[in-house]
Amino acid sequence: MAKRIDEAPFGFNHGPFLTGAYAPVFEEQVLTDLPVEGEIPVDLNGVYLRNGPDQRFEPKAMHHPFDGDGMLFNAHFDGGRVTIRNKWVRTEGWKKESTTESSEYWGIMSTLKGSPTQPMKDTANTDVIGHAGVAVASWYLAGEPYLVDPITLDTIGPAPYTAAPGYGFSAHPKVDEITGDLLFFDYFHEAPYMAYGVVGPDRQLKHHVEIPLPGNRLPHDMGVTEHYSILHDLPVWHCEEAYAAGRHKILFNSDTPARFGVIPRYGKTEELKWFEFSPCFLYHVVNSWEEGNEIIMVACRFMPVMNADGTIDEARTAKNIAELKMDARLWEYRMNYTTGECAEKCLNPDLNVEFPSYDSARTGRYTEFGYLVDHNPDTLHWTGIRKFNIRTGACLGAWSDDPKHAWYSEPWFAPADNQQSEDHGYVIAFVWNDQTKVQQLQVFDAMDISKGPIARVTMPQRVPQGFHACWMSAPRIQSAA
Repeated sequence: MAKRIDEAPFGFNHGPFLTGAYAPVFEEQVLTDLPVEGEIPVDLNGVYLRNGPDQRFEPKAMHHPFDGDGMLFNAHFDGGRVTIRNKWVRTEGWKKESTTESSEYWGIMSTLKGSPTQPMKDTANTDVIGHAGVAVASWYLAGEPYLVDPITLDTIGPAPYTAAPGYGFSAHPKVDEITGDLLFFDYFHEAPYMAYGVVGPDRQLKHHVEIPLPGNRLPHDMGVTEHYSILHDLPVWHCEEAYAAGRHKILFNSDTPARFGVIPRYGKTEELKWFEFSPCFLYHVVNSWEEGNEIIMVACRFMPVMNADGTIDEARTAKNIAELKMDARLWEYRMNYTTGECAEKCLNPDLNVEFPSYDSARTGRYTEFGYLVDHNPDTLHWTGIRKFNIRTGACLGAWSDDPKHAWYSEPWFAPADNQQSEDHGYVIAFVWNDQTKVQQLQVFDAMDISKGPIARVTMPQRVPQGFHACWMSAPRIQSAA
C-alpha cells in the first residue's frame, strides 16, 4: 500500500504544495453542533460550497495544486444552524486509484493531458457552480464536469452535456440564474483550439459552436452578459518544443495583444467579434454587463513583470502565471459590439486582489459590489477579504484576522432571505490560521465587512488551501427536485 500523506512527510521532495496550509486531509466528515462565537443569521439559508485539490497518495513526481483530487467542502445553513461536510468528487480517476490504493496518474509538471504513456488525471478540483439544482465541479484543463448533490456532496456522475470537437468543459462556466442557462467554453491543442456552448435549465446541451483561434492557448475564464458571452484569447500558450517532448511549459508573448471575443449567447461562429487590448493574462472575471451597445467586463488583470526599460519580462511573467504567483489589479474593459470601439482602464492601481465574487443572482447584469481576497504575490495565500465598488474600484471595507498567518478561502456573497439591496446579505469564507492551528468558518455582514465576522464556527477538520467557491440559495437547491 502506498504511503499516506500527513502534515509534511515528504518535506519538499514533491514541491511546496503538499505541506502546511496545502497539506491534504483524508477524512470525509459531517460536522454538526459546532461551537459558534456570535450568531448565525436565521435569514441565511442555503449552501456555501468550496472546491480544491486533495492529494490522496504519494505523487509520482513534482506536485502541482491542479493535480490533487477534487474535494468539496460545504456549509449548509438552515434556520440559524450550520452543518459542514467534506467529500471527494468520485471521478473515474478517483475510483481507479481507490482500487489500487496508489497514484496511477502523472501531474501537470511531469506530463501532458492526453499522454498515452503517462496519463494525467481529470480531477474536477478547480471550480464549483450551482446549476439546475445541483453543484457542478470542473477542472481548469477542460476536463469532464461532474454533478454533485450540493447538500450531501454525493457524486451524481459525469454531466451529460460535453460535445465535439474538444469534448471538454473548462472551469469557470457561468450560470444565468434568471434564465437557467449555463454558459461554458472548452479549449484544446488542435484547431480550432476553442469551443463555446450553452446548457439549458434541463441540463441538456442547447447550443455549441467552434471558436477558431490562431493557435493553442491557455484561457482560464470567460464573461457573460444578458445577451452575449466574452471569450478570451490571451498571449499565453504552450511551448511547442516542450509539448512535443511531452512536457507542460507555457510562454508569454508580449508582441501579441490580449483579445476578447464577443458572441451573442446563441450566436454562430461568424457573429464573433474580436477586440484587442494590451497584452496580459487574466485568471478571473468579476462580472460583465451591457450599457447600450457597450459590453463592460471587470476582471483581475494579471500584471506582467516589467524590465527596467519598461518592456515586459516574458520569461518571469510566464513563470509567475504557471506558479500561481498572482499580482493582479481590478481592471475594466469596454467593448462596443456595434462600432468595434474598445477601451480599458485600471480601477485600483494599489491593491493586489483576486478570486472575486458578487451576488451571483445578478450574473450578466450590472453589479455595484464585488468581494475579493488580498493575494500574497509569492504563493497561493489569501490573507484577507475586501469589498469593492467595481464600477469605481474604491475599496469599501476590509478584514483580516492575521495577514501573516490567516489563510482565507474564496469568499462568496449570500443574499439575505428578504434581500432589500444588492449588498443586503452575508459573505462567507473558511479561514485557517497556520500559527494557532485553528480552522473556522466565518460569516460577515456584507454591508460592513470591516467590523469583522458576525459568526465564527470553529471546526475540528482543517480545510486545505484550495480554489473556487459558490453560493446556492435554498430555493435554487430545491429546484433539483
